[in-house]
Amino acid sequence: MLICVSGRGWYQEWGQEARELHSGDVVNIPAGVKHWHGAAQDSWFQHLAIEVPGEDTHTEWCEPVDGEQYSKIG
Repeated sequence: MLICVSGRGWYQEWGQEARELHSGDVVNIPAGVKHWHGAAQDSWFQHLAIEVPGEDTHTEWCEPVDGEQYSKIG
């Protein structure tokens, strides 16, 4: 789960359009959903990331977001 505290950022699930995030936005990310999140190019981004324990789940850090892909959003 992401809770956006301040600034402006992006959240994108694999194969989906990116979603702009602002202060107060909450994103529920089900287990197993490949995604990325981070600051917008012209802003800083502060958020809380909460991992809810579950059975047979774990955090997997994947490849970094490609700079070309990132520059195409917002």
